Amino acid sequence: MFHSAAFQKTNFVFYNLTLFNLNKTYNIPSFLKYLNINGTNNDTIQVIHYDEHPEILLKSIPVGIDFYLLALKDKIEVQSPVEEMSDAYLYLDKPGNIIEWDLNEPFGGFAILINEKLLSRAVKDISFADYDRHEALFLTSDEKETLYDLFRKAFLEFQKKNFSKEVLISYTSLILSYTKIYYERQFEARSKVYNRVVVDFYKKLDDYLNNTNGIPDLPSVAYFAEQANLSTNYFGDLIKHFTGTAPIDHIHEGIIQTAKNKLLKTKLSVSEIAYSLGFEYPTYFTRFFRKKTGTSPKDFRKR
Repeated sequence: MFHSAAFQKTNFVFYNLTLFNLNKTYNIPSFLKYLNINGTNNDTIQVIHYDEHPEILLKSIPVGIDFYLLALKDKIEVQSPVEEMSDAYLYLDKPGNIIEWDLNEPFGGFAILINEKLLSRAVKDISFADYDRHEALFLTSDEKETLYDLFRKAFLEFQKKNFSKEVLISYTSLILSYTKIYYERQFEARSKVYNRVVVDFYKKLDDYLNNTNGIPDLPSVAYFAEQANLSTNYFGDLIKHFTGTAPIDHIHEGIIQTAKNKLLKTKLSVSEIAYSLGFEYPTYFTRFFRKKTGTSPKDFRKR
């Protein structure tokens, strides 16, 4: 769950499965049963209408899932100081995530639960499919109407005795395509909020690299994403959206600039500089520096 006031809480908490030693990971039928939803035994794809299940489980300890869960939830209170939002949001959760929730009352909307193999091609080049801290996509009224229509059509198709799996996959893929566009809109609509994330990233990177006591490890995108209370992929998309450059490239550039300053302005040996920047071995630093600059640290210092 987000801890920063800049981001909306969604009453759900998502973790990576490897962080927990859980005895229970649910497939699609067992997860629906756990939720008190009357599903089928189909473990490839199911579509549910939350409005039809007022007895849905409102609180749960952390549990794992082995499928994609794409949900449109409405009839919720959304308070956003940044833009005018509807009463709905959408999220996509991936296989291997841990879900924990604590809700006050039932909600409306739809969900598509789909086997990883069926959706692998559709999510191949979609970065938000790997968001693992549940950054909710808050929907405008028009966006809600568009997605609600697609979810409803998928649900009606699933209600047929001999429903078409291909049609359901197509609806899901189309929902993902719209979701990609809407995430980009959310970046722009919340530009003031997210620009602060960018500025804070630059400052934290500079502070990290210029720690007078040296740094314990090379800086990573995951570290700065954690500082911003965002998933690594969402953070990466955000930084690239507003700067045109991926955060890992910003980090590499920061390492090189800091190394150059130390080579020119201090008497530290190349090995000492390597260790101060978090490199485990000086040879790794030398190769990295040569790859990025075309010259070795020693030759750069001589020049």
